[in-house]
Amino acid sequence: MPATTQKRFDDDAYLDHCQATVLAVSEAGIELDQTVCYARSGGQAGDTGTLTTADGRIVTLADTVYADDRQRILHVPASDAPALQAGDRVEVKIDWTRRHRLMRLHTCLHLLGSLIPVPVTGCGISPDSARIDFDLPESTLDKAVLTEQLNALINAKTPVTIDRITPEELAAQPDLVRTIGAAPPAGTSTIRIIEIPGVDRQPCGGTHVANTGEIGAVAVTKIEKKSRTNRRVVVNFA
Repeated sequence: MPATTQKRFDDDAYLDHCQATVLAVSEAGIELDQTVCYARSGGQAGDTGTLTTADGRIVTLADTVYADDRQRILHVPASDAPALQAGDRVEVKIDWTRRHRLMRLHTCLHLLGSLIPVPVTGCGISPDSARIDFDLPESTLDKAVLTEQLNALINAKTPVTIDRITPEELAAQPDLVRTIGAAPPAGTSTIRIIEIPGVDRQPCGGTHVANTGEIGAVAVTKIEKKSRTNRRVVVNFA
C-alpha cells in the first residue's frame, strides 16, 4: 500500500517549512514523507514554494495536488526544475505570503457562510479573491449589508480553533456539514473541525488564520445568479 504523506499543515497552518525525504518521483509530481504544502482541495488552491536539496539544488513548485487515492500528495515541479530521486533529503518551503492570503480568505468564507444560513454548493479560494455558492432560489442578498456584517465579524477578533471528532460523532450532528455532497475521506478515523466560537463550526481540511482579526478588511464585490437555485457571492480584500 502506498505511503501516506504526513500533512504538517493540518495542525499548524503557520509552519512554513520542514525537512522531508523524497519517496517517489513520477511525471505527476514528487511524493514526500511529510510536507507543509497544502494540496489543492475543498476549493482552496494548492501551495507553491520550493524544495531545496542538501547540495543546493532548488526545485520550484508550480502546484500541490492530491494523487488519485487522496492520501498521497504530489508536489508539481516547474517545467525547468532539476530532477530529484527517491531518498533525497529536501527542505520544503511554502510561498508564505501567498499561503497567508489563502488562509485569510478561507476563514473569511466561513464567516460569510454564517451570515447566509442555507446549504453551500461550492466555493473557490485564490490568493486574491474567494467565492462561495449557496443553494438559494430567491436572493435578497445585498453587497453593502453583507460587507458591513462581514467586517463586523472580522473586527470582533474571535479565535479560530481546530477540533477533531469521530465519524460517528459527525453522523450524530448532520447539521455541521454545510456543503451539499461533502463527505470525509473513506477510512478516516477522525474528522477535522474548524470552529469560530459563537459564529461557525464545521468540518474543514483547509488552512485558516488563528483569529478573525487577522483577515483584515474585505468587501463583497459581486452577487451572481448562477442558476435557478444557485447564488454566488464573491469577496475580495478591501
